[in-house]
Amino acid sequence: MRLVIVEDDPLFIANLHSLFEGRPEITVAGAFMNAEDALASIAACSPDVLLVDLGLPGMSGIDLIGKVREILPEVEMMVLTVFEDRDRILSAIRAGASGYLLKSSMPRELVAALFELHQGGAPMTPRIARKIIREFQHDGIRDRYLLSHREKEVLREIEAGLSYKEIAGKFSISTHTVHAHIRNIYKKLHAADKTAALIKAKQKGLL
Repeated sequence: MRLVIVEDDPLFIANLHSLFEGRPEITVAGAFMNAEDALASIAACSPDVLLVDLGLPGMSGIDLIGKVREILPEVEMMVLTVFEDRDRILSAIRAGASGYLLKSSMPRELVAALFELHQGGAPMTPRIARKIIREFQHDGIRDRYLLSHREKEVLREIEAGLSYKEIAGKFSISTHTVHAHIRNIYKKLHAADKTAALIKAKQKGLL
């Protein structure tokens, strides 16, 4: 495994070198103290894994992950940081990180996580994984109540192929009210037409 480290603390870099130098299966192909230098040299380093801190001077670790993802999409990205707030975690993952460890992790946990990442896994400090799970759970709860009961009923009838007039008759409402419900559904689902609305509603478990 060829590893590139991006970390602005020279002592921490030295500690990582000491950790990896006794492991012939890991080669530190480069170590950089800022994202700009790393980005300029990373292609020449031919890394398998990028181990990156988020709180870097200048360009952030998150921005670096996104840029490396664009130029070297095959490189696996591992965050190693002290930050565990929701926004940084999600931003790093969206940018392209597949692993997220806190610096409080034990050395053996870091080594095991690097191999897991290299073999196609997505290692994370348990506390980080729990936060991500909670985020998805909260998204699911929000989606469940995204549409009103009547809007869901109208959408089901649209899926069944009923016309606006037929829907109005079924629920004893005016066609104007049906149109209003449809507009609200499109707006809430960010859909441009009926097909897109039905697809998004199914993806969110609303139908």
